[in-house]
Amino acid sequence: MRLSEISGKEIIDYDKGERLGVLGQTDLVIDEETGKIESFIIPSMKWFGLGKKEKEVTVYWRQIIKIGADMIIIDVDKE
Repeated sequence: MRLSEISGKEIIDYDKGERLGVLGQTDLVIDEETGKIESFIIPSMKWFGLGKKEKEVTVYWRQIIKIGADMIIIDVDKE
């Protein structure tokens, strides 16, 4: 799967049913040797992106449960 195919999808936490962000608005950690995505870092913002960053959530590729047409379902607690 190419980045262009998953960019723009909403990231949803499976346990909380909470929207964490949009993949196109995240930072990616890519393995330089293989070119595969290892994880993505979701910034947490206040006031609809106008405030300071509070914290970041790192989601590893292995935490992805399902990639659908409009969203990516993840399990943050999955090790």
